Amino acid sequence: MRYQKRQKAIVLLADGTIFHGKAVANKQGTAFGEVCFNTGMTGYQEIFTDPSYFGQIMVTTNAHIGNYGTNTDEVESNSVKIAGLIVKNFSYDYSRDAADASLEEFLNKNNLLAISDVDTRALVSYIREHGAMNAIISTEVDNIEGLKKQLAEVPNMEGLELASKVSTKEPYYYGDENATYKVAALDIGIKTNILRNIAKRDVYIKVFPYNSKFEDLEAFKPDGYFLSNGPGDPEPLVEAQEVAKEIIKRNLPLFGICLGHQVIALANGVSTYKMYNGHRGINHPVKNLITGKGEITSQNHGFAINREETEANKDLEITHVHLNDNTIAGIAMKDKNCFSVQYHPEASPGPHDSSYLFDQFIENIKK
Repeated sequence: MRYQKRQKAIVLLADGTIFHGKAVANKQGTAFGEVCFNTGMTGYQEIFTDPSYFGQIMVTTNAHIGNYGTNTDEVESNSVKIAGLIVKNFSYDYSRDAADASLEEFLNKNNLLAISDVDTRALVSYIREHGAMNAIISTEVDNIEGLKKQLAEVPNMEGLELASKVSTKEPYYYGDENATYKVAALDIGIKTNILRNIAKRDVYIKVFPYNSKFEDLEAFKPDGYFLSNGPGDPEPLVEAQEVAKEIIKRNLPLFGICLGHQVIALANGVSTYKMYNGHRGINHPVKNLITGKGEITSQNHGFAINREETEANKDLEITHVHLNDNTIAGIAMKDKNCFSVQYHPEASPGPHDSSYLFDQFIENIKK
């Protein structure tokens, strides 16, 4: 166990509330973003590299973070995507044989500001009661008024388009080029494990930038189309909505996850809204209304689709619901080859409760 003298640090919320902590290691600075929390007991490396978390300051509810280190292969993108990290106890040492670096080394490599020794139980309780809001974490503990002015200029997540910040700049391929099927994937913040799950079902994938047109995807001559997860508000993603509309109009196989699910809803005239507190964790209960079975799911979203408008839409069927708050967790089009879910079947907390969704996509392609 190392003893380190660490700098004081603070969490400053948009309403002026302050929580105190200490900087992890000797890293100094300030980070901005919407503060949110994840209730997962494990999987912090997946969380930190998930593009859906871009622009957010993450609070981990598990008391100990870093105790099993990091592994180069256990990432969901090419870099850390969260804006900052808040934890209770930060473990500088790790004890997993499969790890190849400490979490401290991982965060330093990615230049991420993290603070520990924060009363995260109190902070999460506060966020639950007062809703998600912008925040700053900083080692500038003597510059509170200056930090408040900077925080006031941080844009709110509602109305914020972030897919362009995390999407690929150029198309790329994933999987075996000799696979039986081909899928065109629109990258609005795609996780690597989603590509892995699709590819292992005998699929060759071409991944396209967020602002690609339907004609770009069609030129690949795919057997099916996929709309990925991603960060930010879905409503500004007009180009992605147009792509979805064109795929639906032609009745081509279409599958959407998370942000892709919301884009499909918008393409069908169903609005989305920002949740008071989003769903972020690996223990979210979902009921499949078609089979009657329950699923333990991984979720990461701060927006949801309007239930009343979905129920009133003659073209849509609600297939899954979140059992904690009855929000919509999945939809399908009644007369089109299109379905989507709000959660992450590739994350496998069940562990295999939701893997059938990828099989369903392939079956739709076969039909």
